Amino acid sequence: MQTGRGFPATRGDPNRMERGFPVLAGNGSGMEGIQEVSSFLSPLVSYFLKRRQTTIFMEDPTENLINENEEQTQQPTRDAEVLQQQDAGTGAQANGTTDAQVDGINNTETFEATDAQADGTNRRLTSVVWNHFKKAKIEGVDKAICNYCGKKLSGKSKNGTTHLRDHYNICMARKNKDIRQTILNPRQEKKDGPVSLGTHTFDQNVSMSELAKMIVLHEYPINMVEHIGFRNFVNSVNPLFKHVSRTTIKSDIKRIYDIQKTKIKKIMSANQGRVAVTTDMWTASNQKRGYMVVTAHYIDDSWNLCNKILRFMYVPAPHNAKTLTKALMECLVAWSIDCKLSTLTLDNCSVNIAMMEKMKDKLKSDKLLLNGELLHMKCCAHILNLIVQQGLGAIQSRVESIRDSVVYWTATPKRVETFENAKDGLSLSSKRKLVLDCKTRWNSTYLMLMSAIVYKDVFNRLVHIDKNYKQPPTNQDWHLANVMCEKLKLFYSVTEMFSGVKYPTANIFFPKICEIRLLLKECLISPYVEIKEMATNMISKFDQYWSLIHGILAIATILDPRFKMKLIEYYFPQIYGHESPKEIDRIRKLTYDLVK
Repeated sequence: MQTGRGFPATRGDPNRMERGFPVLAGNGSGMEGIQEVSSFLSPLVSYFLKRRQTTIFMEDPTENLINENEEQTQQPTRDAEVLQQQDAGTGAQANGTTDAQVDGINNTETFEATDAQADGTNRRLTSVVWNHFKKAKIEGVDKAICNYCGKKLSGKSKNGTTHLRDHYNICMARKNKDIRQTILNPRQEKKDGPVSLGTHTFDQNVSMSELAKMIVLHEYPINMVEHIGFRNFVNSVNPLFKHVSRTTIKSDIKRIYDIQKTKIKKIMSANQGRVAVTTDMWTASNQKRGYMVVTAHYIDDSWNLCNKILRFMYVPAPHNAKTLTKALMECLVAWSIDCKLSTLTLDNCSVNIAMMEKMKDKLKSDKLLLNGELLHMKCCAHILNLIVQQGLGAIQSRVESIRDSVVYWTATPKRVETFENAKDGLSLSSKRKLVLDCKTRWNSTYLMLMSAIVYKDVFNRLVHIDKNYKQPPTNQDWHLANVMCEKLKLFYSVTEMFSGVKYPTANIFFPKICEIRLLLKECLISPYVEIKEMATNMISKFDQYWSLIHGILAIATILDPRFKMKLIEYYFPQIYGHESPKEIDRIRKLTYDLVK
């Protein structure tokens, strides 16, 4: 038989005393035992319920610390309240209040709110949830107003605070700031200025965006995000970063491309000037597939020279004029610059020449400069390469002896070490290393000769060190190489200048090309037969392309306020002789037609 809520009506059981339960004394009717149990439990229930209030809804670590401090300062007051309730609680417990208090242990929030305002007074709201809500009376009804979204919820004490806590957890307007994600960030406005400390809040989305940009900028492999070493490094820098797969980072890169494409299209649409386009084909050696790159060059409203890569696209075979025209035209239309073209610059080859004829048919001639007369611009750097290659072919035998020596002494690490030791024995101050040229790039031949000439004495000494090295270059070979490098130096500097992308180059092409033409004219009277033959071959190639490129370059020079027509009038008589007046008039008319 049981006489209370879960307490057996035993009397004087010593085993129950050992188990820590109070021994009930009375006449066995049950009512006396209930009163004694109630008088014993009432202060304990009130005390432990008030202690639990500080542990409910503690999501922020700072709030835990604050409430623990408040609990320590408020503990004497609560103990006094417990004593008062103990003295006056017997009457209330006798009419059944004890059962409600015991039930309240399993429903702390409801008990707490009821205890705070059951008597109708404005007692302090002790639940931590009220840190995020403001209590107010609206039309005579108690409401709890969310501090973040302003939503009005029931604020009656009988409704408790569970619904307020649920709203707090799902409130979209709330911004959680975890102090564990905030670190000190040193900031310096100027290079030598003072350093100030500020807070930095980690953002996963920002970090992922920067990671995607880094991979694009430095051309890293996408799967680097799955490398163990990379992940260990990121964990050591910021363990809060959540690692992603290569599929995710690939999607982020595509998203960045779409965003940047939209921005650039808006900029180019708003730009009032024309756009110069350069394009070239590239074949991947490992895939045997052809790709086309299209780059746009324009001057923005602040007169800054800008260039943007519009497409790097796969072009299916065959790479004939029809296929290339279709691919390029689709790109121009997609970027809405087909009516804003100034020139199209391509390498000099038969396929590109045929492609330009088809492009003129597809483009609207009334939207082009001089009805498309100046549309096709052949790459000047490529033409210079063809001119020099034509000249070097005449003296290939003289260059071969030096090339063979460079190949021999750069073939193995042992030979490189032997060459370095021989160089150190002569106490040469040069730190240059031998470089082998690429036969399709003349400037690499120039650099090879320049690096080898410095070590002329080293090559002669190595004959006595390595018995397998039997044919070093002769003195005549070295002398001719010196003369060649002096002549090719101008070609090299002009090629480097033509390749500039951060400054306008059209206005400086013409004077430099005229200098090259005059240099070749001087080489025709050189005492060396090889130099004469080289100059003759170069001039024949030079004249083949001269009329095709000098028109647009001459116009750019005339529009340069430093040169105007004076430079044309100075160079043309030296190049064309008695036909110079006719050429000058042709250039002047072309300029008038362009600006009228």
